[in-house]
Amino acid sequence: MALHTVPQIRHRHVEVDGVRVFYRESVPAGPPGDAPVLLLLHGFPSASHQFRRLMDALGSHYRLIAPDYPGFGHSDAPASSTEGGPFTYTFDRLADITEGFVRRIGLSRFVMYVFDFGAPVGFRLATRHPEWIAGLVVQNANAYEEGLSEQARAFIALRPEEPGAADTVRSLLTPSATRAQYEGGTADPELVAPDGWTLDQHFLDLPGRTRPQLDLAFDYHSNVALYPRWQDWLRTHTPPALVVWGTGDMFFPEPGARAYLRDLPDAELHLFDTGHFALEDRLPRIAPLIAGFLDRVWPADRDIARVR
Repeated sequence: MALHTVPQIRHRHVEVDGVRVFYRESVPAGPPGDAPVLLLLHGFPSASHQFRRLMDALGSHYRLIAPDYPGFGHSDAPASSTEGGPFTYTFDRLADITEGFVRRIGLSRFVMYVFDFGAPVGFRLATRHPEWIAGLVVQNANAYEEGLSEQARAFIALRPEEPGAADTVRSLLTPSATRAQYEGGTADPELVAPDGWTLDQHFLDLPGRTRPQLDLAFDYHSNVALYPRWQDWLRTHTPPALVVWGTGDMFFPEPGARAYLRDLPDAELHLFDTGHFALEDRLPRIAPLIAGFLDRVWPADRDIARVR
């Protein structure tokens, strides 16, 4: 019986603006530099570990790179400026660090996978550096008003000065809430491994990790304000796009997926009967879609680059 080739995954740190950033990187077979590059931008309350199975599935043929943002996973969590620390936890600042990370490891062109928080980080990168983006894989990553559920709208409306607002955010940092983000909306919860939410909760419970999440929660409205700019970027640059979406997402419902077709009418859309973390139980169907997309986009992108 022929066995699937299992890739090597390297686990590294680089320093960006004084922050030690952790990342995972697959080592594909073949000549260095020939493999398509996929930058994986994680969501809340997770980190790069959410892409472990995807990296095992595709990492032998493609270069997959997944960093942890500051305050997440194995990256540094410097003290928040709201408590007198050196780091300001905003989505602009997460994008700054991710931009510095991209430069630090020497990337100049890549397909970008955005999920959840990965959308506000990734679309900031895209509008700053459109020349970097060879294509988009969008998975439950919202950029449209119609893609916000009532629960998401209530969350975005929270302000730190309001009584009880901080407690509302803290309620999302509990084991039951973390688990619900993984299992909610799934057709078969038995396909969702408990390791993901368990590891997420471990990081959420570490000393100094609550304040960054509060700060980012209260900054989320800045992302909605940028939706028109991101949509304009999509219309102007028309990147090749694959949109895969769990329709049972409690935060970002199905209309948010279909909205991308308004600005990217040639995008490929696939809807799945699952929840927010669609890779957890739909990886066997999503991974081949990503592989096919990379194979189509990357040769064409290299040809365009040579012409330019």
